[in-house]
Amino acid sequence: MRCIRLTLAYDGSNFLGWQRQANGRTVQGVIEAAIEKISGKRSRVLASGRTDAGVHALGQVAAFRTESTLTAETWGKALNAVLPHDIVVLAAEDVPLSFHPIRNAQRKRYCYLLDDGAVRPVIFRQFVWHYPRPLDVDLMRTASEFLIGQHDFAAFETSGAPRKTTVRTIFELSVRRVHPYMPSVIAIEIEADGFLYNMVRNIVGSLVEIARGARPVAWLGEVLASRDRRLAGPTAPPQGLFLVSVTYDNLPTFSAANPWFLGSLRMVHAENETRLEQ
Repeated sequence: MRCIRLTLAYDGSNFLGWQRQANGRTVQGVIEAAIEKISGKRSRVLASGRTDAGVHALGQVAAFRTESTLTAETWGKALNAVLPHDIVVLAAEDVPLSFHPIRNAQRKRYCYLLDDGAVRPVIFRQFVWHYPRPLDVDLMRTASEFLIGQHDFAAFETSGAPRKTTVRTIFELSVRRVHPYMPSVIAIEIEADGFLYNMVRNIVGSLVEIARGARPVAWLGEVLASRDRRLAGPTAPPQGLFLVSVTYDNLPTFSAANPWFLGSLRMVHAENETRLEQ
């Protein structure tokens, strides 16, 4: 018996989330069907986390066990040959049988994309939350400082997925507007040791409340301290959310450059930082 670790990228627009369902197209169901088609045997695939319907992934990590003698590299190529166009295997590798995508994860990184242009985007409508009024990025950036570090994030957890603890550590939370090529796009990236159900989307919804002038900056700190989900902002829609990467000890971290504009955001940001330093 072997354990194969897969790093996956997918467009979540036409999936009902990760978790297999009796009726409906899911990422887990599609991958398990592809594995069975190749090996002739069913294998359960576990992921680092269950992305919701409409949420995308650039570096989702999953694993399955198999008795197949195909090399990990061959598994990656074979899966890509049979998987649909909206999901791809970025990397496949042998890992110890003890590997668990959830328990062994050290950090996860998400990115949320907003577009506050006056005209709604058509081409990228499945990958951004269009908010048709100007948002103050500086206010969002200042407010986000309340969330960095180890805190109880119960106020940003949607009920329905109880955890042993709601304490998490956010290592990085950046908010930036992309200039000059995509001036209406705002990227919010969060890296933490773990996330509660809808935590990123609830944080984004709360930051938007501040950015549009409905709440003061200090309000976010009050919400955090309250541990009361009812006091936080609305849950941001799913299509703007990307699982960027998952980090494990002693294992390489992969992430796709797709969708291409997410990679472009980082390049443009880096170029701007370099210009400012010169």
